[in-house]
Parts: sequence; C-alpha cells; structure tokens
Amino acid sequence: MQFQADVLGSHVVAPAAAEITATGAAYAAGLATGFWSGLDELRANYTITHGWEPHMSADERTRGVAAWRIGVERTLDLAGKTG
Repeated sequence: MQFQADVLGSHVVAPAAAEITATGAAYAAGLATGFWSGLDELRANYTITHGWEPHMSADERTRGVAAWRIGVERTLDLAGKTG
C-alpha cells in the first residue's frame, strides 16, 4: 500500500473489512431496501486500520511512471509479435 500512496501522491487507507467490495454491495442493497437508515449509519460502521502517506517526490514519481509506461509498451509490442 505504501507503493500506491507513493505513485498516487496521496494518502491511502486500509479499511478493517477485508472484503470491502462485498461490503459496499451489501451496503448498497441495504440502502435500497431500507435496511440502513442512511449514509451516516454506514459511515459509523467504517473503520480504518492502517494509513500510508506518500514519501516519493514528484520528480521520482514522474520518472517511475514514465519508466512503467515504457515497460508496458514493450510488453504489448512483444505480445503483438508472432513467431
């Protein structure tokens, strides 16, 4: 997660719920059916267990993303070649 914070240049958090996608779907269904009273009730259930702050400089992030894009392009070029 530190890598995501560095690349995004943003604070990243990890929720207590391991399956946050499933939790989100359950919350949406519960809101639609009236099981949950509203978003405030859902926010009260949301707990953050960890947080990460970016440590990468903007220049380092720019260079890293550029190098990643070159690697993706090379991979796509190799995948497009037939033997």
